[in-house]
Amino acid sequence: MTPDEQIAKMTKAINQAIKVLGDPFGSTPNDAARSIQALKESLLKDVPSPAALKVPLPATAPAAS
Repeated sequence: MTPDEQIAKMTKAINQAIKVLGDPFGSTPNDAARSIQALKESLLKDVPSPAALKVPLPATAPAAS
């Protein structure tokens, strides 16, 4: 997923969550649960695990004698 696609998905999920959670009389608990789940999924997609974020150590030069 490209960064632009990720941003679009996150924006859609955020807007839907605001709409559903902001109107308690026009939505059901299932609507709220689905919106929250979609929001969580949009935030967690393509996030590398901490183990995948290895920072290479700088190469050390041999000590001069």
